[in-house]
Amino acid sequence: MPSFSRALRLLAAIALLVAVAGCAIQPARDDDPWQATNRKIFNFNQKFDNAVAKPVARGYVKVTSAEVRLMVSNFFDNLQMPISIVNDVLQVRPVGAAQNTGRFLVNSTIGLAGLFDPAGKLGLHQDTTDFGVTLARWGVPQGPYLVIPFLGPSSMRGFPAYLLDTYFLNPMSYWVRDYHFRYYTEYLPYTLYLVQLRASLLNTDQFLSSAYDPYVMLRDAYLQRRNYLIYHGNPPISLQENLNSGGAGGSDNGGGESDMGALLARQRAYDQAHATPVTKSASTPAAAASAQPAVPASIAPTPAGSVAPAHAASVAPAASSARAQGSLILTPAPATSASGG
Repeated sequence: MPSFSRALRLLAAIALLVAVAGCAIQPARDDDPWQATNRKIFNFNQKFDNAVAKPVARGYVKVTSAEVRLMVSNFFDNLQMPISIVNDVLQVRPVGAAQNTGRFLVNSTIGLAGLFDPAGKLGLHQDTTDFGVTLARWGVPQGPYLVIPFLGPSSMRGFPAYLLDTYFLNPMSYWVRDYHFRYYTEYLPYTLYLVQLRASLLNTDQFLSSAYDPYVMLRDAYLQRRNYLIYHGNPPISLQENLNSGGAGGSDNGGGESDMGALLARQRAYDQAHATPVTKSASTPAAAASAQPAVPASIAPTPAGSVAPAHAASVAPAASSARAQGSLILTPAPATSASGG
């Protein structure tokens, strides 16, 4: 497509400039000056998710098998690989670009258009990145934290980057622009992608509902995930400590809710107030620990290499908010772990 070729040439030219200038990583920070507005949008997204997105996702799970959902997820992950490949080039990461290109070629051919993942068995694991990460590595500041209607958490750097990735590098956007069918059926692939994405997060909803402050939990999980993507799974310890202490501008409600100890104390009080009665056998420390729900690996902010889309946290409205629980909000995930800038 001519427009796609022009876009690639433009991005390649920018990459050359970056290679000359070098990369000065601008880390994500907990700046949330527009919290009052963000909370209103967050509440709206939650209501939309409960009324529309979640019921549709549950219906989708009922009429499909786990194998079918896995193939659908594989297909869309593979379809959006150009986003990571081009951004690897822009970040001057030849190894990541080569690995993602090899994965894309193998899964597009042997994997039957991405329905299967033979590349993963060959050791070609997905190295997820996006233009928000690219801008961060070019030194562009994150700017204030944002919650976008229907899309979820983002930032002044991440949201425009997401739009550029979607418009220029996502094949589904070309499909929508180039084809116009009756009843807008050209949007069906993207709709299926969103439904599949929301369905993949259904098992994490319980962690959002158990949080003292779901807004803070989602925000901090999102910012930590962005740090992992920006530093490709190895953020500096000092950066994590800065995020844990609330960052440069991370005051919540103007009263220091960004203080980790205070937030955890409120979370414990909330848990005790909403706790269900337990049997005497579960009163011992070991039994009590076993009585807690298992925390799926997907709730922790994942580093680059995740099988989730790079901007997954910003696509499903409110669904992606259940990525962490309680004290795990700001706990770094292992850098070897295998999911919006």
